[in-house]
Amino acid sequence: MNILAIDSSGLTASVAIQTDGKLAAEYTINNKKTHSQTLLTMIDEIMKQEGMSPKDIDCIAISAGPGSFTGLRIGSATAKGLGLALEKPIAEISTLKALAYNLYGNVGCIICPIMDARRQEVYTGAYEFVKPGSETGETTNTGNTGLVMNVVIEEQALPLLTMLRKLETLGKKVIFNGDAVPVYKEIIEENFKQEYGFAPATCLYQRAASVAALGEQKALSGDVVDADSHTPVYLRKSQAEREMEEGKLKAPGT
Repeated sequence: MNILAIDSSGLTASVAIQTDGKLAAEYTINNKKTHSQTLLTMIDEIMKQEGMSPKDIDCIAISAGPGSFTGLRIGSATAKGLGLALEKPIAEISTLKALAYNLYGNVGCIICPIMDARRQEVYTGAYEFVKPGSETGETTNTGNTGLVMNVVIEEQALPLLTMLRKLETLGKKVIFNGDAVPVYKEIIEENFKQEYGFAPATCLYQRAASVAALGEQKALSGDVVDADSHTPVYLRKSQAEREMEEGKLKAPGT
């Protein structure tokens, strides 16, 4: 099975191809260029390097959110366009779960991705890797890797300090990753009262390789949608929608 994975949910643009459980190729750029300028070129290049044509793709895995509203729309439009043209299904992957999967194998601690949601809030959740049979609540199958991923705190948008207080009640070491780490590192260091650590640069940002790995498991289990049905997951309203509700922005035509 060939999986084409796309992640444009943040500043990083990343695409990958996974074939029968093997990461065949990954192309990641973190240079703040607009994803609409780079994403299709990256997909074309990575497929050429693999000697593949679009018809060889069996499923498209997309980082479905949360994340940047613009980035998610670009990634969603790209996945939908390819899916419709190729008549291929889409595996929708939580951006936060994919970030947590970057740190696969860290057993006995909590993985907490944090993405900058502005207004002093983060998109976040908490996860842990456990052996099969130790699952509690919602879990994610990680395939033939020996571990499953528990959801400890559901994904949400909330103030960072509120999330830190939630994490402290778990009584375990926490490893943080995501694009909000450089933004809020000092706040975590000054306010978090449990043992903690930060992911290394190789695991800090979104990677399409993780989206591909989780996407393949969804594809194998049939947990996919048709391209026309795919929509991003924003977790909260856009800034324009919030300002309109607050009376700071007039509706179009008024």
